[in-house]
Amino acid sequence: MTFTQEREAAVDREELRALLEAEGIRRNAYCLDGGLPDNAYCLDRDGADWIAYHWGRGSCSWLRRFRDESPACEYLLGLLREDARAREAPRAR
Repeated sequence: MTFTQEREAAVDREELRALLEAEGIRRNAYCLDGGLPDNAYCLDRDGADWIAYHWGRGSCSWLRRFRDESPACEYLLGLLREDARAREAPRAR
């Protein structure tokens, strides 16, 4: 089941941003406004398409192109959930 199916609605960047924060994903692990931040998962526009990718050490990986924002957000969410390095370190009590 995808994130969109769980929510029964399409997800956009702002909803994704809120979800990532709630799940404890580090803010510097992603960029939802395009660009090439080092060692980050990114979401960007390319003409009418959405692209999701990881940029690190001067190269792009896991690049996928989507016609709609929601599947691009789902793909990026999946990448971030699978990468343990993207999570915040637990806080000491």
